Amino acid sequence: MVQNLAVLVLAGFVGFAVISKVPNTLHTPLMSGTNAIHGIVLLGGLVVAGLGAETVLDKVLLVIAIAFGTINVVGGFLVTDRMLGMFKNKTAKGERDGGGR
Repeated sequence: MVQNLAVLVLAGFVGFAVISKVPNTLHTPLMSGTNAIHGIVLLGGLVVAGLGAETVLDKVLLVIAIAFGTINVVGGFLVTDRMLGMFKNKTAKGERDGGGR
């Protein structure tokens, strides 16, 4: 238990140190990439839930983790879609919507 807690705390420090050094222009693309990784974590939570959690506390924590993971993945894809929409050509967008300016 102490080793797991130590790994969690050290991972938090390393994650903070890495993310704090990312420039603002790269932050959104980096977060888009982490959505794929978080999708794998979400799938792992579903597999563990499917195998059967032993206690009620385990089940509650799994449901909370799966809910937060789903919110993170969906929100990340929405942010990515909005970011990519900023780079679309305005004339092509107007032609697609019906041609009105």
